[in-house]
Amino acid sequence: MRTSRGFTLIELLIVVVIIGILASIAIPKFATTKEKAIITSMKSDLRNLVTAEESYFADNVSYTSNLGTSFSSSAGVTVTINGPTGKGWSASASHASSTKTCTIWVGENIIAGTSEGAPTCN
Repeated sequence: MRTSRGFTLIELLIVVVIIGILASIAIPKFATTKEKAIITSMKSDLRNLVTAEESYFADNVSYTSNLGTSFSSSAGVTVTINGPTGKGWSASASHASSTKTCTIWVGENIIAGTSEGAPTCN
């Protein structure tokens, strides 16, 4: 009596189709998760910038665009401080892998439609 070992071609094709269906579901989910992680990283950097700016303000009674070693952004995130004065500042953060930009403001540099000290992304 001869026993058959291995899989038939139909069984292998069914497995390949199932893996293809699962991959088509998982890949878009991964892309949105990556975008959310980038946005969270930008928001975190802006919150850390608020802490660094307030620390600088406590020592110098003004805000600055050059915080030196007291602030550094995450990998891939570019933070730009706009118009620091003695009364306020605003900043924006962008990431090389995202089309979104996050902004924050403190003091008199008001960005319409946002709350002071709260990062907003669009």
